[in-house]
Amino acid sequence: MSKAADNKARRRAEKMAGKRTEEEAGEAGQAGPPARRPQTRGRTQSRPDDNHHRGHRERLRARFREAGGAALPDYELLELVLFRALPRRDTKPIAKALIARFGSFAEVINAPPERLAEVAHVGEAVIGELKLIREAALRLIRSDAVERPLLSSWDRVIDYCRAAMGFETREQFRILFLDKRNRVIADELQQTGTVDHTPVYVREVVKRALELSATAIILVHNHPSGDPTPSRADVEMTRRIIEAAKNLGIVVHDHIIVGREGHASLKGLGLI
Repeated sequence: MSKAADNKARRRAEKMAGKRTEEEAGEAGQAGPPARRPQTRGRTQSRPDDNHHRGHRERLRARFREAGGAALPDYELLELVLFRALPRRDTKPIAKALIARFGSFAEVINAPPERLAEVAHVGEAVIGELKLIREAALRLIRSDAVERPLLSSWDRVIDYCRAAMGFETREQFRILFLDKRNRVIADELQQTGTVDHTPVYVREVVKRALELSATAIILVHNHPSGDPTPSRADVEMTRRIIEAAKNLGIVVHDHIIVGREGHASLKGLGLI
C-alpha cells in the first residue's frame, strides 16, 4: 500500500472511531458539550428585574416631585431615602420591614443603630443615610425654634424638644440657656442616664448658667416609656433648681418632659 493510501485509511479509521464514541455517549444518556452563551461586547445585558426596579424608582420620584411627600405613605418616603444607600437593590421590602418593626417614619430614623441593624439588608450605608436625614430634620426644626425669642415661639420649642429627645431609649437631661431677651445662648445636653433615671446636679446646673451669663433657663428631659407624666422626683428636683437659681438672679421658665405620646409642662400643670 502506498504512503498516501495508508494516510487516507488512517484518517478514515479515526473518523469512524469518533463517530462510535458520540453514539455511545448518547446511548448512555450523557449530555453533549454545553452550548456556548452569546457574548456581548461593551455593556452587559440588563436583566428584566433591573429594568423593573429602575422603572419603579422613576415612578416614585415623579410622584414625589408632582405631589410632594405628604402624598406618600411612610414606607414609600422611606424607600426614597434608601435609594442612595442601596442603588441596586429593591428597597420596598426593606422599607416595609423597617416600618413594621418600628411603627413609623419618625421612629425609624430615631431608632438606635444597633436595633436598625437587626433588620435584614440594613447595614452601615442604610444606617448612615437614616441618621443623616434625622440630623438634617433636627437642625431645620432647631433653627426655626431657637433662633428667635423662645417665649414667642413656644410651640416650636416643644416640637424641637420632642424631635431631639422624644424617641430616645435612655433618659436625657437638656438645658436651654437664655439671655435677657429670651434668646438662646446655648442648647446643651447635660446628662444621659438609664431607661428610667438620669442624674441631675443642682450645683452644676446653676454653675453652667453663671458661666454662660444666662439670666433664664428652660429644663427639658425625656421619658423613654413614652408617657410624659412628671414623677414626684421630677417635681422635687425642679423645685430645688428653682430655689438655687433664684438666689443668683436666674429664672427657671419651665421644665418640659417629652415622650413619644406627647409632652408635659410642669408650669402648665401648676406644679412649679
